[in-house]
Amino acid sequence: MVVSIILLICLVLFYRLRITIEDETLRASFGPGIIGKRVRLAEIVGCEPIRIRWWYGWGIHLTPFGWLYNVSGFDAVAITLRDGRKFALGTDDPHALTTAIRAEISGVHPVPAIAVGGTSAARWKFGHR
Repeated sequence: MVVSIILLICLVLFYRLRITIEDETLRASFGPGIIGKRVRLAEIVGCEPIRIRWWYGWGIHLTPFGWLYNVSGFDAVAITLRDGRKFALGTDDPHALTTAIRAEISGVHPVPAIAVGGTSAARWKFGHR
């Protein structure tokens, strides 16, 4: 019974990963948004699409790319911060997410090409369902 409750809680908390860029902030949030990562765009110095190994797993794990936030698949974007820290965000479209981050940190704002989930006023939205 206890194991079933724990699994149900994990399912609710981690059923999707939503990545948004709005208000000068990159935000990745799992499920209803209780657990996630938030970083100011001004702190980002670089990003690149990557392919993660199957043994890195799903959820939140420490990998050679830093902390990985992922719910499915093997595509992600590795992000480097000004202080040298790194992390990676799993996404179905790593090239579009990389383009969006680079556009935001360079000040060039093309019209967003992708909207995934929700109806918030975010400039960019990405993620896994």
